[in-house]
Amino acid sequence: MIDEPIKKNDHADHDNLIIPANLVANVMVKNDCYHAFLVLTKVRYSKVPVLDNDQHLCGLISLSMITEHMLDTDHVASENLRRLTVADVMETDFRSIEDPTDLDEIMHLLIDNNFVPVVSDEKTFTGIITRRELLKRVNYVAHNLSKQYDVQPRLNSMKKISNG
Repeated sequence: MIDEPIKKNDHADHDNLIIPANLVANVMVKNDCYHAFLVLTKVRYSKVPVLDNDQHLCGLISLSMITEHMLDTDHVASENLRRLTVADVMETDFRSIEDPTDLDEIMHLLIDNNFVPVVSDEKTFTGIITRRELLKRVNYVAHNLSKQYDVQPRLNSMKKISNG
């Protein structure tokens, strides 16, 4: 559980933590993998959200997922990318969040992921929270906590430190 002073920190504006959907590169579930390959190569992201026509989050796709289907035993078969759709290769077993204020869950998910997709209760894609944005917040708190709070070690903490 995150300590109350951290939760109440003025800089912890959760709405600004989310990169809105209209600013996030994505591909459509019916796009061919060639299109997804071009998008991922141009934006230089390792993974992007996959959406349907109603903007529902359907999956995630990465360059490694696509290149896995390009490799034959003796050559690179880029023609495979024209016949496969994003739906054929996307990851569907992933976590998203509806509540962007649950910092505990967000922090746990960002340990193993560069971003966490944010969806509405109808699973409409609303944006992402990136590890970078969260680390910027942690950096701010680490450098400004004592400006807003009187931080002092507890007596039992001092005994543990001195007994080392």
